[in-house]
Amino acid sequence: MQDAERTTENTTSGGHGGNPGRSPEQRQDHGIARIREAAAGVWADPWWTLPNLLSVLRLAGVPLFLWLLLGPKADLLALLVLVVSGITDWLDGKLARWLNQYSRLGELLDPAADRLYIVATLVAFVLRDVVPWWVAAALVLRDVVLTLCLPVLRWHGYEPPEVHYLGKAATFCLMYAFPLLLLVQEEFPLSEVVRPIAYAFTCWGGALYLWAGVLYLGQVVAAVHQARRRPARA
Repeated sequence: MQDAERTTENTTSGGHGGNPGRSPEQRQDHGIARIREAAAGVWADPWWTLPNLLSVLRLAGVPLFLWLLLGPKADLLALLVLVVSGITDWLDGKLARWLNQYSRLGELLDPAADRLYIVATLVAFVLRDVVPWWVAAALVLRDVVLTLCLPVLRWHGYEPPEVHYLGKAATFCLMYAFPLLLLVQEEFPLSEVVRPIAYAFTCWGGALYLWAGVLYLGQVVAAVHQARRRPARA
């Protein structure tokens, strides 16, 4: 839990937070300025980089992936799209470090692609009765709530919380669970062996995903509470 605690510290410390002496009107103006600053930062960074191109390709694969699952139900082709997505996910981070091509847009595209693949897979799995609807609803609701928290943090002058190890572990488990769940939809010699492994990864990943969301939400609440406790000058 040390990484999570450090992340909470970073979020609530307000490294980019507002001056504690601001009046409510000044804080409101500062919040709007911070949101505009974040948007301007995305536009100011270079867009046409190789890591960003890979992230865009990953995003373009989401509708193809969903169509393969729901249209022709070509599970093996959908699995191939998911594998290619995982490879590009690993590769764009490596290339950003090797080529020194970091950008704010890339930082937004990468987790967005992960979330969209998770949502697309859950929607398809519910429609095909692979997982119960309430499981998918809980995981999607978690992402919706945390997405709505981002402008709240910006408004109060804080950066989004860093991804801690529980969030990474949850995404890792789910990204293994989904291909395995696809595999066991087809009968093959080892399907009875793979099935419990697929369900285990799904349960572990889902539980960690929700718990990581609770921790992120706690960081947001702590940051907002700290911002509101700052004294205002007349």
